[in-house]
This record gives sequence, C-alpha cells and structure tokens, in this order.
Amino acid sequence: MRAFNKLFLLICISVFAISCGVTKKGIKSDSISGDRTGSKTPVTSDLPTKKGALIETGVASWYGPNFNGRLTANGETFDMNGISAAHRTLPFNSEVIVVNEDNGKSIRVRINDRGPYAKDRIIDLSKGAAQAVDMIGPGTANVTIYLVKGDLKNSRVTDLKVPTYTVQLGSYNDLAPAQIQSKKIKGSRVETLNLNSGTVYRIYFGLYKDRNKAEKEMRSLKRKGFNGFVKQIEND
Repeated sequence: MRAFNKLFLLICISVFAISCGVTKKGIKSDSISGDRTGSKTPVTSDLPTKKGALIETGVASWYGPNFNGRLTANGETFDMNGISAAHRTLPFNSEVIVVNEDNGKSIRVRINDRGPYAKDRIIDLSKGAAQAVDMIGPGTANVTIYLVKGDLKNSRVTDLKVPTYTVQLGSYNDLAPAQIQSKKIKGSRVETLNLNSGTVYRIYFGLYKDRNKAEKEMRSLKRKGFNGFVKQIEND
C-alpha cells in the first residue's frame, strides 16, 4: 500500500511539472504577441500589406523651412508641419503608407508635390510626416511605399522613378479649333483630357525623359512662331 501511495505521488508531481512547463510556454508566447501589438514601433508586415500594394523601396528624405508657405506642384500652399509628400510621378492626391524600415514606424501621406530630385531618393516627406517616423535627425531613411489610394493602372505614369515631359502649345474647350491649330505644327498631337472642370483638348509636342531636351524643343518651336511651355504629363 505504501509503495502504491509513493507511485501515485510521483505521478502527480510529474503531471504538475509538465503542466507548469506548458503554462510557462504559453505565457512566453503571449508576452511576445503583447510586445508586438503594444509596441510604439509597429511591425512592418502587419500594417501596410493589408491595406495597399507595395510599389517602391528606396531612400526617403524630408523638406520644410525653405519651402514652407510656397505653392506645391498641384497648387496648394505647402505646410511643412502638415502631413504630405512629394513624389516624382505618382498622381496628385494619391495616398501612400511610407514605412521607415530603419525603425518600423509608418505614416500615411497624400501626394501633393513633385520631387525629390536627388537621384538616390524616392519620396520627400513634409517635416510633420518625417517627425512621425523619426527621421528628422538622420535626414533620410530606408523606406517601403505602399499605395493605398489612387489608380496607377489608368494613370499617365510609365515609370515611377522617371517623369515624362512634353511641350504644351494650346488648350481648347472644343476639338475642332485644337485640330486646326495642331495641323499647323508638324509633329504635334491633340489629346483629350477629362478634368474636374470639364473636357479640354490640348496640343502637345514630343515626349521627353530629359526636361532639358523638352525645353530645347520649346525654344525651337518659339523661333517658328509657336509659343508653349514644358509640362510634366503625370501632372494632368
């Protein structure tokens, strides 16, 4: 009987020890999960991939004091303490999530300006947006960009990193006069644009990846009596 009691006691102790081990494992696992969800630094893979498509990776910079109060490329007044960004080609009013891969912090911004123009940068954040992802001090950060609002497929963007320029030689509310004028300018074309203000017909000349070449062609056309200006077609 004593032997049976000892055996029963040993079995109870073993079962208790095993259950403690499982409980500790459970607590450890839960604590990791808690760290991920409660951390001030969000996990990169959790936030953006559920909300948008990855479109670009590279280096981000920020801009502020020298441009504060000036007009952005889409005609707004730049507020350096606001949340916005400049991109070379993304359509205006597109919204992207920018993840600072150096610390995991992220911010959702709206595109309302053009830039950056340094070759190794892919996006310029306003000072306010840069502060949100802790990149004011470093000045730059390695980032991943996710598109969450906007339509690239039906946009005029052909290369996210490289803008395309043309020379605009006229804009008309009716197609006929645009076609008549275009016939006077060899090599020009008429494009139909559906804007918020209505449909317009614009006369364009050439497509250029180099703005300097577009400006050279603009000067050549001016000597022939056709006035125009260089514009980035992604801005339409």
